[in-house]
Amino acid sequence: MEMPQVSVCQVDECAYNQDSACHALAITVGDSTHAHCDTFFVFPAKGGDSSAVGRVGACKMSGCLHNVGLECQAPGITVAAMGASPDCLTYTAT
Repeated sequence: MEMPQVSVCQVDECAYNQDSACHALAITVGDSTHAHCDTFFVFPAKGGDSSAVGRVGACKMSGCLHNVGLECQAPGITVAAMGASPDCLTYTAT
């Protein structure tokens, strides 16, 4: 199984975001109640692997249509700031 890509990240202030692309090797989504990007944080320097596209390593949203065994099965996800947190916009409640 290949981990799904973070197709778009619109959270510019994230340390892993460069030009609307996530460069964390793997992110975690959710905390069992909210589908936020748990890997998000603000840092003065950008990090991650600039030659890699971020992927979803784990998903704690067991009530999501794309979640099978705590692994995301969507072909890709979009992350954007919704209020105070960066959320997975691909999350679909079952």
